[in-house]
Amino acid sequence: MSLESNQMPAITKKIIERSNNHFGHDIAVIGGGIVGSTTALELATLGYQVELFDPNFSKTINYSQNLSGSHASLGVLMGYVFKRNTGRSWLLRKRSMELWPHLISKLKESDNNLKIFSPLIQLARSEDELKTMSKLIKERKNSGLELLSPHSSNQKDPAWPSNNFGGLVSNNDGRINPLKVMSSLMKELEKYGVKKTNKKVSAIKRIKTNHGKRWQLNLDNEGHLNKKTIVICSAATSEELIKPLGYDYPIQPVLGQAIKVQLSDKKNNWSEWPAVLTITGMNLIPQDNNHLIIGATLEAGELANEACLKNLLEINGLAPYWLKDTFITNSWKGIRFKPTKEPAPLLKDLEPGLILNTAHYRNGFLLAPACAEWVGQRLHKDNE
Repeated sequence: MSLESNQMPAITKKIIERSNNHFGHDIAVIGGGIVGSTTALELATLGYQVELFDPNFSKTINYSQNLSGSHASLGVLMGYVFKRNTGRSWLLRKRSMELWPHLISKLKESDNNLKIFSPLIQLARSEDELKTMSKLIKERKNSGLELLSPHSSNQKDPAWPSNNFGGLVSNNDGRINPLKVMSSLMKELEKYGVKKTNKKVSAIKRIKTNHGKRWQLNLDNEGHLNKKTIVICSAATSEELIKPLGYDYPIQPVLGQAIKVQLSDKKNNWSEWPAVLTITGMNLIPQDNNHLIIGATLEAGELANEACLKNLLEINGLAPYWLKDTFITNSWKGIRFKPTKEPAPLLKDLEPGLILNTAHYRNGFLLAPACAEWVGQRLHKDNE
């Protein structure tokens, strides 16, 4: 997509003029998941020349194997139900929930059915938890939060998980279809001329050229490219890429699992269910054709525990009676990454031309727009 120069904001015109002074796609974004793709789109929208690297661009999705965080994600957006009112985590969540409608509006050219399905309901597990929810509603006015009265969830059809304490209704949180978002992002990146390179970046090095300081990217040990700026959005490889450069930001893998079950009585009526129902850290998402997705990020490491899969189906002992008559039609797992020394995500302007936007743990989809905006702001500041 191109704009006439007299239609461009002054900042965008300056960025394009600056980018055209360098050769090729001068910003490398490493990692093509939701975070990397959203970051690439943000930078391309600002007028930068961007090349996006990911070895899985041509990979067929196989739900019998471990998936990347974005492909395994359920697309749950839990922004306003976050229990803290201060700090970076809350500010990122709040800003992302403000930005998601704008991103969807842009992506709707590729998929007109793309939307956030709401509401999201969190069921309380105790009187104390319900009091905390009530306090949050009072503090966070005009955020679409309401109280779910005790026992009201026990009358739904199909029945909800056992609950006698009520909960929190968030009318602005919910879920977006992750595969549709990723598909739309890929199409939008093409419109903005973002080059997608189906290779793994195995190492990055500082170099000096006639254009000043630049970065060398080694690609699968089969060659290399030079870039002025690198934005690392691949959690799986971030630690190994930056450690040789003197940066120590360790991360650890955490495994999420999900199952899709089908109701045996062919009862297709989710009208009394929210878009997302959460309890004890598990997300229940109604689907068409009598299906229900149940997913959670439950265990450290990369190997699945069968006991955790059983807990999903039993919802930690809170499963309604009808879940006993369902059967699993699909199951999958995905690895997420969290920092070990500080809170997620890792947003770091490490040095001129090297930015870290990674390790979002369970909130990659939620935080992607705000983190992409942060990267754009850092680059603008560095280039002033």
